[in-house]
Amino acid sequence: MIFYAKMEDRGCGGRHAMHRGGRGFGHGFGHGFGGGGRRGGGRGERGERRRMFDGGELRLVLLKLIADEPRHGYDLIRQIEELTGGSYAPSPGVIYPTLTMLDDMDLIEAQQSDGAKKLFAITDAGRAELEANADIVEAALARLTAVGEETQRTDSASVRRAMGNLRQVLMNRLGDRDLDNAALHDIVALIDEAAQKIERL
Repeated sequence: MIFYAKMEDRGCGGRHAMHRGGRGFGHGFGHGFGGGGRRGGGRGERGERRRMFDGGELRLVLLKLIADEPRHGYDLIRQIEELTGGSYAPSPGVIYPTLTMLDDMDLIEAQQSDGAKKLFAITDAGRAELEANADIVEAALARLTAVGEETQRTDSASVRRAMGNLRQVLMNRLGDRDLDNAALHDIVALIDEAAQKIERL
């Protein structure tokens, strides 16, 4: 089951929240939007809360993914989810404020796109920020990849495939503007029915 991260900061802070000072926002942002999502509450003792990202790591990871190619918000969520083998995905409530902040700092910029989703591309300033924080980016991506490798060792491939199919279908249908209330209720009923049947197995 995929658990989405909850926003743990109390404000975006805009331009005034970033203290660059030559070290980049990998260190200067504190713990805002750190991406506290976890799978099953973490693998430690009861009540333990394990953050996937520390400080400004999420921003750097998003910047690196955008540097690879222009992306929109949900594409970034998907990419991080794929890196972790489906066990972690930051929520839109974390991703979009972070993209807004990166845009405010001129580290990324919006591009024209054919669809309604806004594509972001990295700027020269963004590439310089990545270079200044290369070690942090490498460590964060390595941790995501390690989570994905662990997931592959412990999860059933068929279950992951089925979950991915369901998630993709739901995203497509719920994004359909022609979806009426009756169809929405039918979707909810089907999901509830499947959950009840699985619980009884």
